[in-house]
Amino acid sequence: MKITVCIGSSCHIKGSRQVVEEFRRLIRRYNLEDKVELAGTFCMGECLKGVCVAVDDKVCSVPHDTVEEFFNKNVLECVK
Repeated sequence: MKITVCIGSSCHIKGSRQVVEEFRRLIRRYNLEDKVELAGTFCMGECLKGVCVAVDDKVCSVPHDTVEEFFNKNVLECVK
């Protein structure tokens, strides 16, 4: 599974750095380093939606205060 976080200027202002750090922490917590790849990219074309995160090919808006909930629903359930 690949998680890609937009680190472009609009998403950066909305907290993409915190989102990346939270994903790193959760990936380590659940020992998923060999199953989940975390990457950054510039603009995903959805700037108005907030911090854009793609899980494989599905793009979503993930504010930094909802990363753990998003991770539980969209990552943990899929890699079990």
